[in-house]
Amino acid sequence: MKETWTTVLQALGLAWWVEVTTAVPHCTYYFGPFASAAEAEGAKAGYVEDLEQEGAIDIQANVKRCRPMVLTVEEQNGRGPSPAYTG
Repeated sequence: MKETWTTVLQALGLAWWVEVTTAVPHCTYYFGPFASAAEAEGAKAGYVEDLEQEGAIDIQANVKRCRPMVLTVEEQNGRGPSPAYTG
């Protein structure tokens, strides 16, 4: 039932996501969707820890309502964002 509710929220653009940005690599990652901000907050530390273990630098994480079109966006040589993974 929880997955169904999350799917409905996502379809309406009301689901919560963890948005993580890193300076190196210069990327924005989206993790989710979650049914509540509290659920997303609870998962946020794990995503940051995983990126730290992969060597990412200057990690910023925020919980927000959004509907990302791609899950990973990578800046390429100053040419702007490029979708890296559309999952």
